[in-house]
Amino acid sequence: MARVKNEARRALTWLGAIVVGLYGALAIGVLTGGASWTPSLALDLAGGREIVLAPTLAEGSDQTIDQADLDQAVDIIRRRIDASGVAEAEISTQGQNIVVALPGNPSEETVDLVRQSAQLQFRPVLVAGSPAASTATDASATAEPSASASAEASASAEPSADASASAEPTTEASASAEPSADASSDASSTEPAEGTDASSLDWITDDVQAKYDALDCTDPENLSGVTPGDPTKADVACDQDGFAKYILGPVEMDGTDVDTATSGPEYNSTGSLTGRYEVRLELTNDGGKKFADITGRIKDLESPRNQFAMVLDGVVISAPSVSTSITGGQASITGSFTQESAQQLANQLKFGALPLTLEVQSEQQISATLGADQLQKGLIAGAIGLLLVVIYSLIQYRALGLVTVGSLAIAGAITYVLIALLSWTIGYRLSLAGVAGLIVAIGVTADSFIVYFERVRDELREGRSLQAAIDHGWRRARRTILASDAINILAAVVLYMLAVGGVRGFAFTLGLTTLVDILVVFLFTHPILMLLSKRPFFAHGHKWSGLDPRQLGRDTMYKGRGRIVPTGQPTLAERKAAAAGIGAASAPAQDDTRPEGEEN
Repeated sequence: MARVKNEARRALTWLGAIVVGLYGALAIGVLTGGASWTPSLALDLAGGREIVLAPTLAEGSDQTIDQADLDQAVDIIRRRIDASGVAEAEISTQGQNIVVALPGNPSEETVDLVRQSAQLQFRPVLVAGSPAASTATDASATAEPSASASAEASASAEPSADASASAEPTTEASASAEPSADASSDASSTEPAEGTDASSLDWITDDVQAKYDALDCTDPENLSGVTPGDPTKADVACDQDGFAKYILGPVEMDGTDVDTATSGPEYNSTGSLTGRYEVRLELTNDGGKKFADITGRIKDLESPRNQFAMVLDGVVISAPSVSTSITGGQASITGSFTQESAQQLANQLKFGALPLTLEVQSEQQISATLGADQLQKGLIAGAIGLLLVVIYSLIQYRALGLVTVGSLAIAGAITYVLIALLSWTIGYRLSLAGVAGLIVAIGVTADSFIVYFERVRDELREGRSLQAAIDHGWRRARRTILASDAINILAAVVLYMLAVGGVRGFAFTLGLTTLVDILVVFLFTHPILMLLSKRPFFAHGHKWSGLDPRQLGRDTMYKGRGRIVPTGQPTLAERKAAAAGIGAASAPAQDDTRPEGEEN
């Protein structure tokens, strides 16, 4: 008995510590001014700021803006906003316009990210290294970006019969330079002399080296929406997937030098398919001449200085290496491309080639699209659902139903503080779809309690004592509960990964509340039931306890030490004794008129 009480109290102590810790963290956030006691609301509940952008081409341009260009612009803006930590933003196209709706009161920095036009730049690579920030000591070690980065982006160019270039990935491309062994030794506090070629390490000044060392490409904020540096000087940038970081020389080409870009299957020199995909880059006349000069200069340099980086929106989207001069104004980039990734790179290059700017057509505050009225109705629906669950629990389980009520209250308190903390730490905003997920969670949580209670009552029907019924019932019920919750979590993860907009909010809250359900069942519901089993009110099966034998289809409950209440059916202990040929004490099966609870 002492062991059972100690286990139950230990679990409840852990739960109390978790709850206190969560609310303590939120209180610190409120006192420091960064958090609020209430969760942040999404656009559909709190309104926000709407910006309508009109893509326009430079005067005199004969190019056109198609839906693929608009989709690429939407993708770039979405990446910028996601990196800034703003959640539940709505970005869509309406005709030729792009409509961006930001929830709440977004900062001016976030609004500027939306207004900013993407720029495509071509810069030579001077240094490549691992993505994490490093100190001066760390920089002396050889930095190697992950294989996945070089496998997709790095390629060596080989001329083909039609004077275009086909790119083949090489192991040499995956190796990176030693930032301080060569680069930092040449670093200076002054800019290089006029006329210095863009691949010279003289461009790496003390300031550039310090900026490179401090750059952390594992931080999502550095992977999109980055303002490009001075095109006439060296700059640092991250790979778009965060696998590497670079020191880049001055800009030698830009989007105006690109005519178009396409993707498709790769062919070898004999015209046969290789089974891989490539990106075909077509340059303008001026762009082709510049590209020939660049590739002729860098083809004989050591890795990674034989690479040129394509930089869009301040991040490197590809950095292929070159082994020969590429003339003719055409080149192809190959590597470990899938059809989708090749198409994505082609779209990025094509979009960057457009002389496109995003002009703000209108900018205004918008009210909540669903508003407080819909939120109120949603909360009323949740309250009705909760009330029905409570009524059902009290009717079906009587006093035991109070455990359900307490468990739901604890689960609600933990879920609330978690959402408030996530609003503070990651910018999460609660939408109406998220509220729907919270309402569904009431049923998920109640289902776990019903599974547990019914398992215990099944064991009582078999004639076990309450303590034995709880032990056996818990071992059987927890497997069912974990299996059910695991399916819910898997469904929430898949839905979150594949869906967009408000559906992701529903999936997020559903997954979060399912995890809370597991925590509450293990650290509150089961320990509370273990403690209640020591109370005579529950242990003796009082008619209002929810564990009354007569309600469960039996007229008795085994009390232990051979003590039983009269019954017309043998108990589990009696059946075992009869099977062993040993007599067991029993009472007459018929005409039992003694008061309930009276013992033999």
